[in-house]
Amino acid sequence: MEGKAYSLTAEEALAKLHADRQGLTAAEAAARLERDGANELEDSGRKSVAAVFLSQFKDLLVAILAVAALVSAVSGNVESTVVILVVLVLNAVLGTVQTVKAEQSLASLKAMSAPVAKVRRDGELVEVPARDVVPGDILVLEAGDLVPADGRVLESFSLKVNESALTGESEAVEKSADAIEEGQVGIGDQANMVFSGSLVTYGRAEAVVAATGMRTEIGRIASLMNETEQRKTPLQISLDEFSKKLAVGVMAVCVLVFVLSVVRSGTGVLDALMFAVALAVAAIPEALSSIVTIVLAIGTQKMARQHAIIKDLKAVESLGSVSVICSDKTGTLTQNRMTVQKLYAAGRLVDTADVDYGDGPQHELVRIGLLASDAITDENAGTSIGDPTEVALVQIGDALGIDEVSYRSEHPRTSELAFDSDRKLMSTLHVLDGVPTMLTKGALDVLLDRSDAVLSDAGPVPLDETAKKAVLRVNERLSEEGLRVLAFAKRELAEARPLTLDDEYGFTFVGLAAMMDPPRPESVQAVADAKEGGIRTIMITGDHKVTATAIARQIGIFEEGDRAIAGVELDEMDDAELDRILPNVSVYARVSPEHKIRIVDAWQRRGCIVSMTGDGVNDAPALKKADIGVAMGITGTEVSKDAASMILADDNFATIVKAVVNGRSVYANIKNTVHFLLSGNMAGIMCVLFASIAGLAAPFAPVHLLFINLLTDSLPAVAIGMEPARHDLLRQKPRDPKAPLLDRRLIGQIVVEGALIAVPTMAAFFIGQRDAGLPLAMTMAFATLSLARLFHGFNCRADAPLPKLGLFTNRFTLLAFAGGAALLAAVLFVPALHPLLLVADVTLAHAGQIVLLAFAPTLVIQLYRIVRDRVHKAAVLS
Repeated sequence: MEGKAYSLTAEEALAKLHADRQGLTAAEAAARLERDGANELEDSGRKSVAAVFLSQFKDLLVAILAVAALVSAVSGNVESTVVILVVLVLNAVLGTVQTVKAEQSLASLKAMSAPVAKVRRDGELVEVPARDVVPGDILVLEAGDLVPADGRVLESFSLKVNESALTGESEAVEKSADAIEEGQVGIGDQANMVFSGSLVTYGRAEAVVAATGMRTEIGRIASLMNETEQRKTPLQISLDEFSKKLAVGVMAVCVLVFVLSVVRSGTGVLDALMFAVALAVAAIPEALSSIVTIVLAIGTQKMARQHAIIKDLKAVESLGSVSVICSDKTGTLTQNRMTVQKLYAAGRLVDTADVDYGDGPQHELVRIGLLASDAITDENAGTSIGDPTEVALVQIGDALGIDEVSYRSEHPRTSELAFDSDRKLMSTLHVLDGVPTMLTKGALDVLLDRSDAVLSDAGPVPLDETAKKAVLRVNERLSEEGLRVLAFAKRELAEARPLTLDDEYGFTFVGLAAMMDPPRPESVQAVADAKEGGIRTIMITGDHKVTATAIARQIGIFEEGDRAIAGVELDEMDDAELDRILPNVSVYARVSPEHKIRIVDAWQRRGCIVSMTGDGVNDAPALKKADIGVAMGITGTEVSKDAASMILADDNFATIVKAVVNGRSVYANIKNTVHFLLSGNMAGIMCVLFASIAGLAAPFAPVHLLFINLLTDSLPAVAIGMEPARHDLLRQKPRDPKAPLLDRRLIGQIVVEGALIAVPTMAAFFIGQRDAGLPLAMTMAFATLSLARLFHGFNCRADAPLPKLGLFTNRFTLLAFAGGAALLAAVLFVPALHPLLLVADVTLAHAGQIVLLAFAPTLVIQLYRIVRDRVHKAAVLS
């Protein structure tokens, strides 16, 4: 439909759509279905599982290992060939499982579409499949219906629609048929429109369908999700760059070793190739991908125990880099329940906690709130039934020890006038103290205009202009604080009879109740903790700017000098203007899905890692766009949960901050794991290179190195990944996502520690060659390297000496060492395993030499760290 349907009158909308109130004919509906397509959401093409599996082999490191397997097969080393191929297939399967996640977002969006719709066809009311609804159809909506398409309301009979999935605001929206002045009007303010996927909660209406399928608001969100690509996490980027550089380096060194072996040593081509294969196997950390996955999985289990459910493993590590959290307001930062904060009666404004039930005007105000409401609460179960505003009023009675059910039975309702969006009032009739009394609550402007008296401590007194202005000043003050204000009044009648609309005049004004959805108590501390950790919190909400700013100020998000802007203001800005003001804006109000994506994108352009929270369908595109999308587990829609990387089981902002700390810990552990694996591999590379340059035989068979990389190394690596989080992690600033996984300092450590392990390994090789020839030499070199790397696992827990860390603070490292040592002992001392792993018999004397040589590097590293820390401490004290 051309133009904005909400700005047209009902008749103009019908004319634009070439429709009338009797509905389309069956023939015209069929023609439009053919022209416009079915009323359903379209999917975007995705890779098949087979395609994803094959893509796992598009990697230089994988190609190098595949060549190594081929060379091993040609040379008759069947064991090495089988082991390498098994490694390749297992890693590809693991990668496929991680990559192929069920893309449920669009399926969930489709599930929100109504299966059937009530429309007028050929002048009669009929039910048709929702997919057959076309523009111009006349929809008939009733309470309980799911709206099947976007429509312009033609007639409304107290229609209320829950649009929380689209707008994020939980209160049902009242609808009318009145046109709205054309301009930038957000979805939440289009009171004459109904939207596909929303739920009719009250009343009935007729509407003309203005848009179907992908042209609806929910279809627009589906398009945004199809167009939005998930970004790689900082860890993925670091590991990808590391893999490329390592692959190029491995190929270069393998070629060098091959040439040296053939030219300098006169080695045969096949033997030279085996030398190169040994080097490739030594250099490539085959288990790295699996171990990183295991460490991430351990992190997810820990977070799940803290109510943060991680869907995407790699998202765990990204949490450690988060520098901006874009948070929804309702239910995340707030309690998602309306609560009366203040009462105003007889010129006194009091906090709810200070209400005096013995005070006449305050007593009367509380009484009207209880009797002119239908909500029921169960304090023991912590549940409530009814309109959120009425629940809040009933809870005042609960706080005063008044049970609403008993109280209402003592003062039965004899007549009532239900709330109407035109009158903006609700009235009930009761006999109070023997006098028929009408109790009314509603909008202040309406009630004040219909009142001619005000309740004072001495009873009703005339409501003059001075008294009116006093009430309006209080209302303005409360509104500026972001509070929603409800007015109360009463009128005594001559007799108990059915109420009419003409009775709602001549009121005695009683007072005001100011309410809001209050902040969660823990949100204030969580925002402060995030700030201490260098993380900026931004509020993005569908609520009004004044309310959002007031809440943000209470929580600590909005500070002096900050700005709050509405979605319509954002529409008027280009990206350059948004980038300029971005650091100063803490609150975005009345926003659309496109606005949320723009805000996330703007922070990402500044190089920030952004977390986005949300619970509605309208949040899904931004959740997918953000580096870490966080959905609400309790109030969240399935669409938002599917699009997110993490789900909060308790809908609590404080849980995000805890998850960030865990994310930082996981990244530190992964970095330490990589440090462990590469320093050990560096030792193997140095040994092979030295042997090649010196014209010696290969110190290891490829199967030796695979055994170390896949078995004895894996246990300590996983144990390092389980290192407990340090208490100072939250005080650190978010790490730079562009910082490489391997910085210069870590590369230096890897080279030095690799050399420290290589020296005793080659010493063991020479001892074995001297005592019994090449088979024992290779066996001793293999055993020394394997055991030295097991010892080295203790060094890589953290860059601190073991006495400071505590040997037993991570018991998994002790278990890993014991397990690795037992595997090595089995290989050395179980004869049946000797042919499989190409090892020779080892005497107890040789075993003792292996243990001493293997422990030497760890002893040197620990002594160096102890001395370094003492020197540093002395320098600080001086």
